[in-house]
Amino acid sequence: MDESIRRTLQTPEECEQLAVNVEARGKPELALEARRLAIELRAAAHGAKTIAEREALEAVYAYERAMSALKGKKTRASRTWRMIERRGIIQAVEVVVSRSAESAGYTTLAKMGLEMMAFEAVVLRHPDAFSAEAVARSTQRLREWAVSE
Repeated sequence: MDESIRRTLQTPEECEQLAVNVEARGKPELALEARRLAIELRAAAHGAKTIAEREALEAVYAYERAMSALKGKKTRASRTWRMIERRGIIQAVEVVVSRSAESAGYTTLAKMGLEMMAFEAVVLRHPDAFSAEAVARSTQRLREWAVSE
């Protein structure tokens, strides 16, 4: 994204409005960048202590954004937020990626062009913050998803 736009946009709401405006003008790539910035701003306001925590929070906000777009109304990841409150963001990611059942998060994010914000992608970018099991499961899932696409 153009750095002047990044400096101009101060809130997630401003980013979302820009996304709507530029999408209407036939600039979907700029709209996607504005939405990514909105996600980054929401996560930054959440108070992450590490880069891995921030990116994991971005993943939750990205998922909410993608679900809201698919459903046509604001959608909150209520169960995920409850887990984050109980366990913390890193442990919540551990639980989600270590489940034997695949989460719907990646597919939902991929539909919006946000697949690199999936929990599995966050785990692989920050393997030292997660268990070996979470890293192995994330590696396996991303390989499987790459093959199926």
